[in-house]
Amino acid sequence: MVRFREGAGRLSLDFIRTLRYRGTIGSVEELPDVSALVAWITQCGPCALALDAELVDPTVVRDARSLREAVHELISAARSPGGVSSSSFLSRELVNRAAAVAAPTPRVDPSGALLWIATDPVAATLSLVARDAVDLVTSPAMERVRECADPTCGALFVDNSRPGKRRWCSMGACGNRAKKSTIRSKAAQNRDQSRDQGKDQGKDGSA
Repeated sequence: MVRFREGAGRLSLDFIRTLRYRGTIGSVEELPDVSALVAWITQCGPCALALDAELVDPTVVRDARSLREAVHELISAARSPGGVSSSSFLSRELVNRAAAVAAPTPRVDPSGALLWIATDPVAATLSLVARDAVDLVTSPAMERVRECADPTCGALFVDNSRPGKRRWCSMGACGNRAKKSTIRSKAAQNRDQSRDQGKDQGKDGSA
């Protein structure tokens, strides 16, 4: 079963992570088909429904990816000196239209459990993504949106740390790789220094 990355701090940021390694030649599309989109909706959305991928219109995948890229453009623009106004009209309108779709509604079942109901769980969950993006780019939280320091990652996240100096989208992934890389680099430097010192001592002894 595919497990999608979460933990960016906002639903919209988790959604745009479905294009992994964005901006690199090794980018990976994690929403290639209906089954993948349904899997993301099931994992990351609030609707606890068993969705049948065969009953979902395949064109919704194209629309979902278009929304993802529009959300990414909107958020990227909000992080730039030009602000949201520097994003394209088409991207803003696409996000606004998606946000206008009816979102899932809460309901308490007979056992007292909370359920989220939607006639179209896919469209309703994408509406939540769009609404979250609209809220994010118009809120002070935008000042805390960071890009992962790993140049091959490109994921955005909300830095909720008190000092505001978080560098990695995930310490368990990118942060851990950077830590291991630093350790390997230091070990290589120590080996080189030891080898050079050995050569120097050899020269002194032969003299």
